[in-house]
Amino acid sequence: MGRGIKAIAWATLVALLTTSAAVAAPVHIAQGDLTGVTVGAVESFKGIPFAAPPTGDMRWRAPGPAPVWTDVRAAEAFGPICMQGRRGPPAAMSEDCLSLNIWRPAGAKSGDKLPVMVWIYGGAFIFGAGSMPVYDGTHFAEKGLVLVTFNYRVGRFGFFAHPALDAGKGPIANYGLMDQIAALKWVKDNAAAFGGDPRNVTVFGESAGAISVNYLMVSSTAKGLFAKAIAESGFGRDTPRPLKGERSAEAIGQAFAEANGVKGDDAAAAAALRALPADTINAPFTGLGDPAIPNPIMDGQMLTSGIDQGFAKGAEAHVPYLEGGNSYEASLFPQVAQFPDPVIARVGDPAAVKAAYGNRPAPEVAREVLTDTLITEPDRDLARQMARQGVPAFVYHFSYVPASVRATSFGAAHGSEIAYVFSTLPTQPTTYGGRDIPAATPDDQKISDAMHAYWVSFAKTGDPASAAGPAWPRYTEAGDELVEFGADGVNVRKGFAKARLDLIEAAAKARAQSPTPTATTPVAPKAAPPSAAKPPQP
Repeated sequence: MGRGIKAIAWATLVALLTTSAAVAAPVHIAQGDLTGVTVGAVESFKGIPFAAPPTGDMRWRAPGPAPVWTDVRAAEAFGPICMQGRRGPPAAMSEDCLSLNIWRPAGAKSGDKLPVMVWIYGGAFIFGAGSMPVYDGTHFAEKGLVLVTFNYRVGRFGFFAHPALDAGKGPIANYGLMDQIAALKWVKDNAAAFGGDPRNVTVFGESAGAISVNYLMVSSTAKGLFAKAIAESGFGRDTPRPLKGERSAEAIGQAFAEANGVKGDDAAAAAALRALPADTINAPFTGLGDPAIPNPIMDGQMLTSGIDQGFAKGAEAHVPYLEGGNSYEASLFPQVAQFPDPVIARVGDPAAVKAAYGNRPAPEVAREVLTDTLITEPDRDLARQMARQGVPAFVYHFSYVPASVRATSFGAAHGSEIAYVFSTLPTQPTTYGGRDIPAATPDDQKISDAMHAYWVSFAKTGDPASAAGPAWPRYTEAGDELVEFGADGVNVRKGFAKARLDLIEAAAKARAQSPTPTATTPVAPKAAPPSAAKPPQP
């Protein structure tokens, strides 16, 4: 996530902290009673444990039952973030991190059956937290929803395989995804106590969070835990890392274990791994292109296929689905402009590719190609699969850039839509990381109001409808329509970038049929620095 979004988040936090607060009335759940905080028309409950601490012998195991308490628990502060490399302002960090946070309309009560939205954060599966202020759920609660954020294990704590750990009968490797499912089960069991409707849950996330949403869509282990889904920049052709073999998850795990003095694949090795200091496991990676960076793993239980393969088979949850991406997803790889030719050639004949992209300079074409390969074309493919199965799908393209930086920007960067969706744009100028961040303009806020309203409508009804502008059409192959949030407002586009996306689709199908298909979507040029070797998912 970029510095600008973090600045927006802290501006939002300052605004919240300057508003008077009061203790909310106790809520009774199976674990015990808890109190939250009331600010204006919204109540929040923070730091609620939804599973047992994954520490000691519980490290690298499925999350255990949530703890219970007898006294009234004060749920007024966020819990620690999960172990990760530090980014942004310092925060308490611990392996004991499986907690969630809830915002609801003040006075909501059991039986109200309010729509529920559950957010899964991004962060390349190596960082992130549900407590980031940009994810504040106040404005969703003001619209009559219950908004939930939570922490899940990331890095080696969340996605790790080793023969010594994989020998049991239970689920393995994808511990971060197990945490996500545990949080969704907690919501299903407890939403009613907060006035929510457990049968009307929308799961949504961005980047690694959206990849998670897409894997939850195709995983049988998440069946029945949500009624709608939203994927923002969801890398729809992502494929899990293989569990075994060369460059597999287990091979990476064994190399890490041996580097830290743990050999063998028996129970003693498993115990030794679980006894390693947390800081040892949390050792930094060499960069976002590090081949050892954790990713979802083809464990054969939770995950049995790539995202697009699951959708193509009709194995995805048949629930209303909203998805999209931004116009400059290639911001993940700013160095692509230095090495444009391999990126362009990977799609096909360079002359034909450049022609499809308007015969612009190679660096500009490479940025567009990378954006389309990572996000835009896979989104179209998933929407087509759902349309063929008669399942509602809605697609967006976010290209809005604030006027103050529009002349120097290549487009809407990866993750830049989040503050618009949550309506957490800064209301006053602020400074973060040595950069001056201007307050949102009326035009900025207008786009935010529109996105927020469409997301709210989708969560309530399964259809974004005409919540804040034109009626959002359900995707069909014949219409090939999406909604663009751009400098000229909110508009329906038909056949969006069709010639370009057809080229990207053909290249993707050719790669899938090659004798040695690649996992995930490694589209950065080989000549680029190591950090460009694999697309991160902040």
